Amino acid sequence: MPELRKDSILDRWVIISTDRAKRPSDYATEPVVIKGGSSCPFCTGNESKTPPEITALRPDGSRPDTPGWAVRVVPNKFPALQPDGNAERTGDGLFVRVDGVGAHEVIIESPDHQASLAQLPEKRIEDVLTVFRDRMVDLKNDPRFKYVLIFKNYGLDAGASLEHSHTQLIALPLVPKQVREELDAARDYHRRHQRCVFCDIIRQEKQTQARVVSEDEHFLTVAPYAPRFPFETWILPKQHGAFFEDAAAGAYLHLARALKQLLLRADQLLDRPPYNFFLHTSAMREETELYYHWHIEYMPKLTRMAGFEWGTGFYINATPPEESARALRELELRAAPAPANPGS
Repeated sequence: MPELRKDSILDRWVIISTDRAKRPSDYATEPVVIKGGSSCPFCTGNESKTPPEITALRPDGSRPDTPGWAVRVVPNKFPALQPDGNAERTGDGLFVRVDGVGAHEVIIESPDHQASLAQLPEKRIEDVLTVFRDRMVDLKNDPRFKYVLIFKNYGLDAGASLEHSHTQLIALPLVPKQVREELDAARDYHRRHQRCVFCDIIRQEKQTQARVVSEDEHFLTVAPYAPRFPFETWILPKQHGAFFEDAAAGAYLHLARALKQLLLRADQLLDRPPYNFFLHTSAMREETELYYHWHIEYMPKLTRMAGFEWGTGFYINATPPEESARALRELELRAAPAPANPGS
């Protein structure tokens, strides 16, 4: 029988259609195929096709905007927000506006056009995560910015406009609604129970094991109890912390391992699906350490939202999280295939 499940954190309901539960093979999606092309602006040798780089990891000490980089950060050529302006609100009667001030950056994860994030070595993924931290720390110095969202669109169906694997960063002059709702809900839970709701989720999921995909000493990868989308999966640090950029030494290597394992499992089980993930961390300069808990949310693009979801705010998920976690967990994991054209 179908179930309505309430999200453990937000006031959000999901319909789990247990009567028509879908297996991984039931989702008709096209696998992401990297075709390649010499005109890609993110490829090594084409540095002049992007705006001047903000920063880069250059093991050989090469000059900015030249080949030799391992991870490169550039301004988005078509930014959603601009760095000029102020963050003061102005009004016109009922209507409120703020200048579109912010930062919109692209983190190019590898000079190799063919390499997906899942195919990179763990140390290289750690480098990417370290760049995330460094950019957050730098942008936090600008008092106009209240929040930094890091997100990845992989594949055309997930919103990627370029196939070369990359992540994006947007610094905002306000805290996004969904993040604010998470922060408020976590604070209210802490007021009632004197505990972090995310830490309680980790404890309960470890006890039941029904929705655990993988686990090590540092991170728990789990299908949430009320997932919005089939095979939605979260990566939660076991050590409590509100700010991603303040994670303990060594945390990014362990996170790189957990993220790589999840992406490899999803690629193998779901035939390299398009996906989105985003990093939820605390709002800048807010005292949230007691109750908030940073994490990554991963969602393969297997279904589309339609009229019911848009009209109600409810989500319909045809794969129970217990089934998706079991399928991912029990997969006999193979090594990631090498990129088709290494060094391209």
